[in-house]
Formats: sequence, C-alpha cells, structure tokens
Amino acid sequence: MIWYLELALRLIIWLLLTADLSWENIAIGVVVSLLIPRCTSTRIIRLRDWFHAGWESLVAIPQAYKEAFEIMLRPHAFEETTLEQVPPRRTPGLIFLDIFIITFTPKTIVTRYHERGWYEVHWIRRRKPE
Repeated sequence: MIWYLELALRLIIWLLLTADLSWENIAIGVVVSLLIPRCTSTRIIRLRDWFHAGWESLVAIPQAYKEAFEIMLRPHAFEETTLEQVPPRRTPGLIFLDIFIITFTPKTIVTRYHERGWYEVHWIRRRKPE
C-alpha cells in the first residue's frame, strides 16, 4: 500500500513540475516514478501520516494562489528566518514532502534541513514581526 502512495506522490510532483497533463507526459511521469529508487528507511511508515501529508498538499495549492495574489496586491517588505520543528517519526519521504509543501507557497522557502529535526524557513511578511 505504501508503495502505491510513494508512486502517486512522485507522479504528482512530476505533474506539478512539468505542468502538462497530456497522456504522453503522464506515461513519462509513471516511468520516471518507477525508475527512482525507493526509500529503504527502516522506520515504521504510518498510513495516517501519509494521508495527513496528502491533505496538507491539497490545502497548499489554494494557499499558494492566495499568497501569490497577496504579494502582487500588497507588497511584502519584511523578511525573517525561523526554525520549525519536524513532526515526530517522519520518514525521509515525508520530510521531503514537508519541505516541498513549505517551499510551494510563495511566502516561504526552506533554506536548510537540520539533521536534529528542524527546518530553517525563510519568510516574507507584510509587516515587521512583533
């Protein structure tokens, strides 16, 4: 079951990167998804974590559009960098997905992943943080 989720995640990322829903591109995406080596992590993978990450991915799409319009209509002049803690028991695939979701939205980007369980996130803000 997890294997199908990994394949679906890879295919979705491929389609987001290429922005092409043609049958040829989907076929290429499936081939690429199958050729990428699978995660050999010995950690226990919980389906609930994958479904939660999938939900976060779906929520990130309208959030990205909202943030893009905010940046265009009201410029953001302030920047800050924060440390965000990685949720517990994350596999490398879920950590990659977290970084992808954070970076997908226009106001944030992960600048560094610390092995001790932290993301270094760069933010742009409209007002100076208090």
